[in-house]
Amino acid sequence: MVTNLPTELLRSFVAIVDSGSMLRATEKVFVTQSALSLQMKRLEETVLTPLFHREGRRLILTPAGQALLPRAREILALNDKAVVALTGDALAGPARVGLVQDFAETLLSGVLARFASLNPDTQLHVRVAGSPELLGLLEADRLDVVLCMGAADDPRAVQVTPMVWHGEAALAESAVLPIAILETPCRFRDAALAALERDGRPYRVAMETPSLSALRAAVQAGLAVTCRTALFLPDRAPLAGNRLPPLPDVAYVQRVNASPHSAIDKLAQLVHAAALAL
Repeated sequence: MVTNLPTELLRSFVAIVDSGSMLRATEKVFVTQSALSLQMKRLEETVLTPLFHREGRRLILTPAGQALLPRAREILALNDKAVVALTGDALAGPARVGLVQDFAETLLSGVLARFASLNPDTQLHVRVAGSPELLGLLEADRLDVVLCMGAADDPRAVQVTPMVWHGEAALAESAVLPIAILETPCRFRDAALAALERDGRPYRVAMETPSLSALRAAVQAGLAVTCRTALFLPDRAPLAGNRLPPLPDVAYVQRVNASPHSAIDKLAQLVHAAALAL
């Protein structure tokens, strides 16, 4: 009797191997860890042999699992090619986008909404986080397209723009400058503190937060000044004057998964165009 191997179980099996754990694999196949465990139990019952064994907290492939892995990849590749052949550029699986907070509002209401309308059958997953975290997720194949902040000389820079000071002009004249900053790691935090230290400008950290929205609220309320790009408060002119030290430039950097599907490539082109217009 012929045994059929369900592709959704094979996709989860490959995701676990590639991710190194069931917990990380959940972000690739978008099911809960308990559901993923049940899927692997079903797959092992289907092939009548264990595929993993545990060494401490690590999942190690059994000889049967090692034999299945390359064949599972072949089956999934053929499955995805068949889907594309029948549906054109349809994407088998979600489109995974990573954005820093600075870009989230603009791109969510613009380019990502447009992509969703052009690809109604594609599920869009958006991760908003700091640049180091997003780049780590991209390297782990858990994101397809990332738009983040980088050094001004980054070869993948889409656009280079100056960092600027934001806040009430009266605060800039304070003997001890109150500043608001994001938690580490943060390129703008580092640049602001380095500039103030280099200039010998007395300052105090009035607020430290992980939230860009909270940072914006504090600056708008006149509690402190901060360092961002012009995107931070587009309706208000940045601070200027001799009391605040100069700041470096920063780059808007786009990174794309090494082997993008054509739909992902189109999404990357839309993100690139949007970043140029920021």
